[in-house]
Amino acid sequence: MDLRESLEKQNEIVLSLFKHVIATTAAGKPSNLLFSPALLNVILSIIAAKSPGDIEKKILSLLQASSTDELNTVSSKIVTTVLADNTSSGGPTIAAANGVWAEKSEPVETSLKDIIENSYKATFNLVDFRNKADEVVEEVNSWVEKETKGLIKNLIPKNSVSPATDIIFANALFFNGRWDQEFNPSLTKDSDFHRLDGTTVRVPFMSGYSMRYDLVAYQGFKVLTLPYRGGRGDYGRRFFSMQIYLPDEKDGLPAMVERLASCRGFLSGHGDIPGNSASIGELKVPRFKFEFGFTASDALEGLGLELPGDTIIHKSCIEVDEVGSKAAAAAAVISIGGCFRPPKEKYDFVADHPFLFLVKEHMSGLVLFLGQVTDPSMH
Repeated sequence: MDLRESLEKQNEIVLSLFKHVIATTAAGKPSNLLFSPALLNVILSIIAAKSPGDIEKKILSLLQASSTDELNTVSSKIVTTVLADNTSSGGPTIAAANGVWAEKSEPVETSLKDIIENSYKATFNLVDFRNKADEVVEEVNSWVEKETKGLIKNLIPKNSVSPATDIIFANALFFNGRWDQEFNPSLTKDSDFHRLDGTTVRVPFMSGYSMRYDLVAYQGFKVLTLPYRGGRGDYGRRFFSMQIYLPDEKDGLPAMVERLASCRGFLSGHGDIPGNSASIGELKVPRFKFEFGFTASDALEGLGLELPGDTIIHKSCIEVDEVGSKAAAAAAVISIGGCFRPPKEKYDFVADHPFLFLVKEHMSGLVLFLGQVTDPSMH
């Protein structure tokens, strides 16, 4: 099983899912959005492991996996290798954790418990949903808050867990990376950001000039790659970056998302949209900070995956400034029963209108976070 190959297949649904997140939240109105494809794919993998039959087949089809064994192996490698902490070598601080809370009066299959503990490296807790559902919610929320360094609070709303609940599987991800080339705070200046409705808002923009930023110009949009410190190096080392997808048109974000979602392999670098490596003229990126929560199971229904008895809740937050970016996400399922080309043209990269962004590990292709900014002034 090749990890990168499996993740490339899983990445095929990421942008389609993003479209359904937009459609099922805020009635499809433009807003800042963020979720973790990495966490949601692990959640889907655990649902497949515990739901043999029709749901398992649908998840395998959606993630283009050959078996639940493949999904379990991929999830294990993500937790133990791709998302292993990189602080000691000067790279990003990363924390990823899985946890299970199971009703103590219901027998848990030994094989499922083994998979959860060994493949998913999850802490396993026997709890009393029948009499103390509210206390279990507090326990899960405290665990999530601790694992995300206090950034994600109250993941599971009160009254969303009943005495009929049998199991909760939760996962959490924390990422804190410094830019390989930090922005000079003295160059940060307020400027206009153009929202999708045609109005503008004044927000702080960071400016920079560096050969370490990679820019690729495509027809209709540009992609800026901002590497995190400790990323570049020998073959086989992880390389984390933030990529910003900026449409050429001020109101071009929806059309760009639609186009990218219909282009197979684009997130994995195999898309058929031609692009050229370019040098950077003016570079302006807004500072932004926001949080976002949604019911992921509603968005997954748009991909044809109905999960009767399962509710998936997801919450995330991000802060981007001159030094780097800090992001966290948590999700829970509550269950009942190329070669170098010299730059030819110079392009400005002024992100003064809505854009897409993602945080990615390049050796594996894992997308940790995916979001859009439609108004940097909104917290």
